[in-house]
Amino acid sequence: MVGISTRTTVQPEDAQTCRPAYSGRGPRTVPAYPEPAQQVKSLVIAAGESFARPVQWTGGSRPGSGRGGFKQLYSRFVALRIRPAGREIRRATAGSELPVRRLPAEWPADQDEPVQFWLSNLPETILLPVLVRAAKLRRRIENDYRETKQARAWPISRAEPGQAGTTTSPSSRSPTPSAPCSD
Repeated sequence: MVGISTRTTVQPEDAQTCRPAYSGRGPRTVPAYPEPAQQVKSLVIAAGESFARPVQWTGGSRPGSGRGGFKQLYSRFVALRIRPAGREIRRATAGSELPVRRLPAEWPADQDEPVQFWLSNLPETILLPVLVRAAKLRRRIENDYRETKQARAWPISRAEPGQAGTTTSPSSRSPTPSAPCSD
C-alpha cells in the first residue's frame, strides 16, 4: 500500500495491448496500449460518485455519540482495478501487460472530487473497509514518525574541511579554530 499523487498515470483494468502493423523496415513493433494513460484523479472522477461507498476506518479520540462515547472516523471511498503505467513500472514488468492493482481513493461527501489516492497490491479478496484501514494506518505511522523526528533534537551533520562526515551540534563547536597541539 502506497500513497500516490493525483498525477500518477494508469490504464483501466480492461485495457488491452495491441501490436501495430509492421511496415517491413526497422525494428519489429512492440505491443502497446492504443489509448494514452490517464491520471488517477480523472479516472476516478469518470467512474463517478455513484461508486463511492461510506467506510468507517477507526473510532476517533474526540468525545461524541459513537460506539464507546467517541466520534467515528469515516468517509466515502472508491476502489477501482487499474494498471499502473509509469516508465519505471513498464521497465520492471516482464512482458507487455502491466500488472493489475487496486486503486482506493477517498472522496468525501462534501468535496467535488477525490482527495487522496493509494496504490495497493493486496489480494482482491480483501474487502474495502480493510483496505481503507490499511491505508489510513500507514498514514498514522508516517505522521507519528514525523512528529517523533521533529520532537527529538537530531544531530546536525556538517562536513568541514578535512573532517568530512563528522556529526556535531551547533552549540558544541567553538567559534574559532583551536590551535594545533604541540609536543
